[in-house]
Amino acid sequence: MRSDSHTSYGRRNDWRDNATRYALLPLRIFLGVTFIYAGLDKITDSAFMKESGTGSIGETMRGVRDLAAFPDLVDLALKSPVGFGYAIALGELAVGIGTLIGLFARIAALGGALISLSLWLTMSWHEEPYYYGNDLPYLMAWLPLILAGAAYLSVDAWLAERRRAGGLGGLG
Repeated sequence: MRSDSHTSYGRRNDWRDNATRYALLPLRIFLGVTFIYAGLDKITDSAFMKESGTGSIGETMRGVRDLAAFPDLVDLALKSPVGFGYAIALGELAVGIGTLIGLFARIAALGGALISLSLWLTMSWHEEPYYYGNDLPYLMAWLPLILAGAAYLSVDAWLAERRRAGGLGGLG
C-alpha cells in the first residue's frame, strides 16, 4: 500500500514526465503555423511574386545583395527571382505542414533550419546587433526539433506505433 507522500510524489513525477514529453509541442505549433503563414503570405501577395517593383522578391534581393554574407547566393536567386520566391514559399509550406502534423518531422525541421540559415546569410546578415534579425533565432529554434523529432501527437508517432503493432497492412 502506498503512503500519501509517495502518491503525491508519483503525481508530481507524472506531471513532470508529461511536461517533458510534450515540451517541444508549443515550439512545433509555433514554427509550423508561422512557416505555413509565411508561405501562404508569399504566394498570395501579388506584389511579392514579381521580378521588380515595390515589395517584390526581386527588389528585396537586389536591396540586400551587397549586405549579404554570401552575395553569390543572392546572385543565384536573382537569375530567377520569381522562381526563387515560389521555391521559398513552397518550401515554407512543406516545412510548416510537416512540422505541424509531425510528418517526417526531423526532415521538415532540417528544411526549416536550412531556409532560416539561407535567409540569415542573405537577408538579415546585416542586422546590428545580430539579435535584431529574426532568422538566426528561427534557425536555433529548429535545432531541438531536428534532434528530437515529433515523438508525440504526430503522424510520425502514429506510424511508429502502427509499425510496432505490426499493422500497416503491408506498408511497414
